Amino acid sequence: MVADWHDSFVLRSVWLPEPGGKAGTYRLILGNRGPAAIEGFRLGISGPARINEAAEITNGRVVTQLSNYAELAPPPGFVLGPGAEWTIAIGKLDYPLRHWTDGATTGFVIFGDGRAVPAITHPTERPDVSESYRRGTMRLAADADAPVSVIPWPNLVDVAGRRSPPQGFDIAAGGGAAANAARDAFAELTGLLFPGEGLVRPAHEDGLPVMLEEDEALGAEACRIGFFSHGAKIEAATETGFLYGLVTLGQMLRGARLERQRFGFPVSGTIEDSPAMGFRGCHLDVARRFYGTDEISRFLAILCWNKLNRFHWHLSDDEAWRVEIDAYPRLTEIGAWRGHGLVLPPLLGSGPEKSGGIYSKADIRLLVAQAKRFGIEVIPEIDVPGHCYAMLEALPELKDAGENGIYHSIQSFPNNCLNPAIEAVYGALETIFSEMVELFPSRYFHVGADEVPAAAWETSGAADAMRTRLGATGAAPLQAAFLKRVQAFLTSKGKITGAWEEAAHGGGIDKVDCYLVGWVNVEGSQKLASEGYDVVVAPGQAYYLDMANSADWHEPGAGWAGWSSPEKTYGFDPVAGWSAAERANFLGVQACIWSEPMTDRAVFDRLVFPRLSAIAETGWTALPNKSFARFSALCGLMPNLYGRREGE
Repeated sequence: MVADWHDSFVLRSVWLPEPGGKAGTYRLILGNRGPAAIEGFRLGISGPARINEAAEITNGRVVTQLSNYAELAPPPGFVLGPGAEWTIAIGKLDYPLRHWTDGATTGFVIFGDGRAVPAITHPTERPDVSESYRRGTMRLAADADAPVSVIPWPNLVDVAGRRSPPQGFDIAAGGGAAANAARDAFAELTGLLFPGEGLVRPAHEDGLPVMLEEDEALGAEACRIGFFSHGAKIEAATETGFLYGLVTLGQMLRGARLERQRFGFPVSGTIEDSPAMGFRGCHLDVARRFYGTDEISRFLAILCWNKLNRFHWHLSDDEAWRVEIDAYPRLTEIGAWRGHGLVLPPLLGSGPEKSGGIYSKADIRLLVAQAKRFGIEVIPEIDVPGHCYAMLEALPELKDAGENGIYHSIQSFPNNCLNPAIEAVYGALETIFSEMVELFPSRYFHVGADEVPAAAWETSGAADAMRTRLGATGAAPLQAAFLKRVQAFLTSKGKITGAWEEAAHGGGIDKVDCYLVGWVNVEGSQKLASEGYDVVVAPGQAYYLDMANSADWHEPGAGWAGWSSPEKTYGFDPVAGWSAAERANFLGVQACIWSEPMTDRAVFDRLVFPRLSAIAETGWTALPNKSFARFSALCGLMPNLYGRREGE
């Protein structure tokens, strides 16, 4: 019985780098502490690292592989007895391991009859590194002085006096519809982030009076806060302006309450505030790893607490399809689930059990409505024409039956791109996008367009015929033609089409009603702006929050773009060296959270915080008003997603 093998297997892994760090040997050690010997078994592993066909394997072989999932078998006749270990050595991985989260994060034993039993899987070790693995939000030095605790830092802080921290705020009603909506949103927000703290409370519970007063001369997200001995007053023109003013007060209250010796609450003076940039975004990849509605709800609250106003929701990729579509139920029936024996195997740390999830239309409506109350515009992304492995497995009728060759994406998924020469593809996308347009009122709709392999569609006769009609060669012109047609459809629905920077390749997407996200390197965004594209800056080297906080092995995260410490992220100037004409095409900044290394939720907190707040301050605070020393002293009071702090 499977139960007899409970806790019987232990998987350890070791990375042995070669000098220079560009190569090395990866060892997997499977231990049997069960009641009997086993033979004819396979080892399934899942994690960011990939074993490709060029790998050099000793004492075993690859039976099957898809991207970062692999099944390995020992030599014929091998028997793993009780108390014994099987070691397999692998050289020439897809890329060298740089951090402890790069290796296998899940392992399981597959018996000859197909049963799968999880193995207790330990993080990858490096014999030359003895430091403990780092998890939880990084703690920064807190030795700088600041009169109040606010992130992002306001335009003007001119306050005086000090009173004991208020118990909470008694926010007056009757300031108009926008003011009343903001009061309700602030109560909802603080209830999500700080349950039990009572930041909103009536006067008879010692709530400090806060008045809300309309001033139509202020900008859409601007506010002015006045302080008095008997309370405070917020002036704003919109619901979001009032809400941001309340967020500022809430941060000040929590700072004065939680760190009484460092921060006070003023009794006189003024804070004036408005954002430096209109587009202040955060992207979240829910395809590689699923986040439930409660997690998304709290994350939206965190974005609001940081005064971020765009949530880029990455809903599809090779690894999964997450949004319910009535016309194509197989997208979620097949594409949203992984596990041993399923169409999609365990990937990126998921185990042999069926795992995954979808967002129903009802879920999406609730979350989009919540985001609106928090001043956040939700931008959906369906990534096409590349990164469509899950979609094509769910809807095989969209594949080109005449394509007789195999190409692989950079993540090692075979034939993962929608074919621009197949007419059925456009009909399916228009049906899907039409359903999604009803769910997402945002003016933006993101279509991905990144990382289409150069060899895509090379053996497709239909694609060859399309290239002949276009007088073009290669994959990029086909993608450009595909994107222009998709963009025309979205424009007819009143949408501005967003895409990653590769949408400019091969003739490019139409610059009208379009914006691109620059991510490949720091220089790419400026080049896009010089070509006339509206640009959101999100370089992997500074704003990809899956990158590790340092080059150290014991830090979690990815490393293909290097690493970015909180100070480096904070100090990055997204438009340094840009001309005035290029700056005219600059929309703002965006943090990007890719989920490959985040099997461990404490790793999420480690990678995302406080760097998310650092990007938020760049988007909001005028450059002359920034100070990393002050930011370091304040960021420890900002909320994270899972409550995990370094050393806890």
